Amino acid sequence: MAGFISTVRFLVKEGCVDEFIRMHNSPDGINQKGIGIKQYMTQTGDRTFTWIGLFESEDQIAGLRPHLVGELDKIRDLLDEISSEVGLTDPASGPVIWTS
Repeated sequence: MAGFISTVRFLVKEGCVDEFIRMHNSPDGINQKGIGIKQYMTQTGDRTFTWIGLFESEDQIAGLRPHLVGELDKIRDLLDEISSEVGLTDPASGPVIWTS
């Protein structure tokens, strides 16, 4: 069972949603095997998306952080600023405290 979850919220630029989705679904895209236990990308609005990654531990994601930042760099030009306080992405992470 996963022991740690990380999420990142994105706001995609007008006219870039299809490219954002394509970059995550293509075989050489961002959605790669071997990143954590499981990954999900949800579309939560017309241009908003949330990535969810399940990991065995906080140490596992810490070790992957440089790779994840590199993957973000590939899509950075497709993103709008969420807000001046948040910036381009809105990450949140923490230990799993409940599951069903």
